Amino acid sequence: MTPRTHLVIRPSILYFGTPVVLLTTGNADGTCNLAPISSAWALGQHLVLGLGSESHTARNLAQRPELVINVASPDLWQHVERLAPLTGADPVPEAKRPVYRHERDKFAAAGLTPAASDLVGPPRVAECALQLEARARALTPGGAGLFVTVECEVLRVHAAERIVVPGTQHIDPAAWSPLIYNFRHYHALAPEIGHGFRSETARTAV
Repeated sequence: MTPRTHLVIRPSILYFGTPVVLLTTGNADGTCNLAPISSAWALGQHLVLGLGSESHTARNLAQRPELVINVASPDLWQHVERLAPLTGADPVPEAKRPVYRHERDKFAAAGLTPAASDLVGPPRVAECALQLEARARALTPGGAGLFVTVECEVLRVHAAERIVVPGTQHIDPAAWSPLIYNFRHYHALAPEIGHGFRSETARTAV
């Protein structure tokens, strides 16, 4: 009989190695909001985001669907952490007051730089090597009203030249990787151990 080596547990969160992205959205007064999230995944040219229903970002997207999904790299973790306790909501929702505080200029607070987008109103984060201009197509409530899933269509991809395989449209996974949020700790990806059979860069990556 195989020895039992697993425990039945109920962790408070399930962030098992998810990427960190910085979302820029438009505020009602024409300014922008900047917020980090760690629930984002891609299907083709669409991304699905998970947001708290009380978040300022969710409220912005419900009214103004344009956004930029800026994918953070490991060297930006301290900037991300500076953003973590901030909210663009004023007043701060009662449930968030014990942990969060209002900040109007989150770019300045995080030490990041806005860069004009091409197709949407909210700016890109200049320090992020991968920036996805997008439009929210559907917002779906879930979790008994605790969160919202947002389906986004990517309209334009901006990639730093250094992370693109020369002469192609492909990101070079040997040149760049996302910041990973692993049970509330920040990580970088470990060295590559192999590649999938559908990889388009395995033979051409430098």
